[in-house]
Amino acid sequence: MLLNKIYNEDCLVGLKKIPDNFVDLVLIDPPYDICTIGGKKGTSKLAKGILKLERELVNNDLVSSFDTKVLDELVRVMKGINIYIWCNVRQIPMYIKYFNLQLKCKLEIVIWNKTNPMPLYGNTYMNDKEYCLYFRNGGYCKPASYEDAKTVYVSKSNIEDKRLYEHPTIKPLELIRKMIRNSSKENDVVLDCFLGSGTTVVACILEHRNYIGFEINKKYYDMSNKRINEAKKNLGGR
Repeated sequence: MLLNKIYNEDCLVGLKKIPDNFVDLVLIDPPYDICTIGGKKGTSKLAKGILKLERELVNNDLVSSFDTKVLDELVRVMKGINIYIWCNVRQIPMYIKYFNLQLKCKLEIVIWNKTNPMPLYGNTYMNDKEYCLYFRNGGYCKPASYEDAKTVYVSKSNIEDKRLYEHPTIKPLELIRKMIRNSSKENDVVLDCFLGSGTTVVACILEHRNYIGFEINKKYYDMSNKRINEAKKNLGGR
């Protein structure tokens, strides 16, 4: 398994090629477990916008549950458990059971607070946040500044990035960079096995970390390579 390379393959296949105790940090955004796709009705501009987003998630297979055997492989390849996992509310109990109850990990929750969420409420709270669970047991975590130590990241929804990189659930680059700074050292190995449009590897390049990435979707794999090349060019080839 080569460092600083991404692979267009199923991560469960690719992970088996990584040696035990090889990775310093894992940062992943697996498919969300969403069961309400197609349930929104209405002809308003807002309702049509929601339906469009849902169709994008379905068409790119970003809503179906993933094989949880991936978690076993991730634990195997990590030197010490040190993992960030983006998820929705429905998935939180599963991850807590696996990492807290079974593996006795510490838990922290990082929240992306969006300042411009869709104005949906009434019989529910507004969808103005996303969760990232951070589990560790022997993993490194040492924020270097007051700002990096904050667990709530406040920004607008990154609509520009979604349009530019054509990924409906892309995460803010600055937030991913902060996680990588906090939980790894320069030249450490960072793994993302649900790479999407490549935000994690771009953050690794900017923060001078080694990386390994897997992305099964050829469209996003190609986009990731494009972003990698751009990031390296901006850093003078490093």
